[in-house]
Amino acid sequence: MEVLNPQDARRILEAALLSADRPMTVRDMRQLFDGTLSTDGVMTLLGELTEAWADRGVNLRELASGWRFQTTADVQPYLDRLNPEKPPKYSRATLETLAIVAYKQPVTRGDIEDIRGVTVSSQIIKQLEDRGWIEVIGHREAPGRPALFATTKHFLDDLGLASLSQLPTLEGLPVGQALLPGLEAEDEALAADGNASADGAQADAAPDTLTSSLLDEPPQPDVDAAPTAPAGHTESLEESDPAATAAPNAPDAHEQ
Repeated sequence: MEVLNPQDARRILEAALLSADRPMTVRDMRQLFDGTLSTDGVMTLLGELTEAWADRGVNLRELASGWRFQTTADVQPYLDRLNPEKPPKYSRATLETLAIVAYKQPVTRGDIEDIRGVTVSSQIIKQLEDRGWIEVIGHREAPGRPALFATTKHFLDDLGLASLSQLPTLEGLPVGQALLPGLEAEDEALAADGNASADGAQADAAPDTLTSSLLDEPPQPDVDAAPTAPAGHTESLEESDPAATAAPNAPDAHEQ
């Protein structure tokens, strides 16, 4: 087998990542070298490439489904001039549903309705499934065996995240507790003196939120969902650079 020096191996890996049409896994990268390069060796090269591209308009990022080069947020507005098509906008109801799935997964449709306080339109669920952001991962052992929904790797890729742990914490977002009180974290009850009372009484839970832009108006019954994004479209919720945001942003237009 041909053994390459580190510089040549780095050039080959760089070329593969730049020309790939999807994120590459470490297994994919090892195939480039016919197994002569170990996983640790690949990770070393990735670290060197990440550092080499750190100050450029394109960075090497690790996502949920692999590694890829992607443009940085500061250059994206200029690149958008070459493609003036605006990213798809989603209704308030759609974004609320997506956020509930992201933070409370796995959840059933009934769970979502309990949190939002309104019926969830089948069109909204289908829209998020067609977009590749949520999927059925099982069924709850309950009457009717309702489907359990969770987010996908594609959802994380579109947001420029490697794992769900990189989503912003609910308590760190500017919020009003009254928006979706069902999202309150059960383990964040506060006692007046900093200690839980012995009889099990709970203090008020810390406020949670989805995004500050969802505070415009209280939730309304789902009527019409925004149109599904075109097939193959890889824009994130509001911005074309998935690394520019860490969580879905609500659109200007609300559901009808």
